[in-house]
Amino acid sequence: MVHIKLCGFTKEEDLKKAVELGVEYVGIVLYPESPRYVGWDRIGALLEAGRGANRVAVMVNPTYEEVKEALQVGFDLIQLHGEEDLSLAKRIGLERVIKAFRTCPELSLLEDWKRAHGVLLDACSRLYGGSGQKADWKMAREVVEKGFRVFLAGGLKPDNVAEAIKDVGPYGVDASSGVERSPGIKDHRRMEEFVHAVKNAFENRHQP
Repeated sequence: MVHIKLCGFTKEEDLKKAVELGVEYVGIVLYPESPRYVGWDRIGALLEAGRGANRVAVMVNPTYEEVKEALQVGFDLIQLHGEEDLSLAKRIGLERVIKAFRTCPELSLLEDWKRAHGVLLDACSRLYGGSGQKADWKMAREVVEKGFRVFLAGGLKPDNVAEAIKDVGPYGVDASSGVERSPGIKDHRRMEEFVHAVKNAFENRHQP
């Protein structure tokens, strides 16, 4: 089974739709520079709307105190999307961390990241996610083959996610801009199409 993570939620109705569709991971961005940033004053309502999925706080180079606050308000997992090192992840608890990496030529993963909840592989972009650019699928496949639990991100959308699953074989797939009408505003039809494509890809992979 390929798990589905949708990221960059800013509206309660979009989160409720994701849960209704059976999306297992929903990401809320706590990075102020992102167009999908959500302020702490709105977190409670969004976390409630996302109940039923794993609620992921997407953070960029946070302090441990900021991470602790996110967990205390009700997030289930922390996605470290900056240049954080292994020591912070270990302090949080690797089982509660999804660590994002860019699929740039110099990518090299420490074995300890295999103990994380997952590693998210994104495009080789200067942006901290949400660029809409495609990750390096060949590199991602190599990481999967080395035994890492991979969430594949980077430019995934309804019309290419099945191909990505077949090429990479990830634990999960992650989309943000690929299911949006505008940054932070989800397109419910595209969300439905994305989930349908993932489920169909999984079924097709197991046909003789």
